[in-house]
Amino acid sequence: MKVLWLFAHPDHRSLSGSLKAEGLRTLEAHGHQHQVSDLYAMKWNPLVDAADYGTHDPADRLHIADASEHAHAAGRLSPDIVAEQEKVTWADTLVVQFPLWWYGMPAILKGWFDRVFIKGFAFGHSDPATGRPRRYGGAPLAGKRAMVVVTAGARAATLGPRGVNGDLNDLLFPLQHGTFWYTGMSVAPPLLIPSADRTTPDTYETAATRLRDRLLTLPTTEPLPFRHQNTGDYDDDLLLHPHLTPVPPTGPAAHYTSPPPPTHP
Repeated sequence: MKVLWLFAHPDHRSLSGSLKAEGLRTLEAHGHQHQVSDLYAMKWNPLVDAADYGTHDPADRLHIADASEHAHAAGRLSPDIVAEQEKVTWADTLVVQFPLWWYGMPAILKGWFDRVFIKGFAFGHSDPATGRPRRYGGAPLAGKRAMVVVTAGARAATLGPRGVNGDLNDLLFPLQHGTFWYTGMSVAPPLLIPSADRTTPDTYETAATRLRDRLLTLPTTEPLPFRHQNTGDYDDDLLLHPHLTPVPPTGPAAHYTSPPPPTHP
């Protein structure tokens, strides 16, 4: 594997920092390549700004999608964004590690996706045969995989299907489905390290073992079963309104074959 390890925790002495170090040692010991984006150590700027896209007349509205797409095509993106996009392009696997703060990722990590996963790079490509947007499994980052490693102060049972905090996959839906899968990546089930504030040497070793096992089996792990992009607008209506009675459409939208899941090197 060629792994980009995206890390968002402000203290290397934390449980998260120790697990990152263990994960990188495991990859090296088994011959995998890796690059690291340690966002706090990099002092990553999470704020989208006109300066990201080269010259911009402040008298004009800043249309983020259009401005980022044009800057990407013209080679005018801010150098820090270009450097991160080059890492994503190089990698076949993203490991995204963060503590669960207020049921989501730290703001610095959200800002990384806001600035790096821009139109023209991670989304916004069209199928040349149909003109339709390429999304959900067939998008620009198809062929890559992603896995979330998340630490949480909550106990494991509270983040399960009947847990008071909600099921972990539901909490991670915006990232796993709305970012990874939307941009074409397949998504391995997340690795939860619960009760992070009550870690002991024994529970740390258990967590480190689980992380090592997940990394070594990642190339053959079955991805989460997200839907593939449908080819007809009527299908999109059915996804949004599942109570509708399906009626076979006519014309070009009558073709319903979904692409196979992406394969990985």
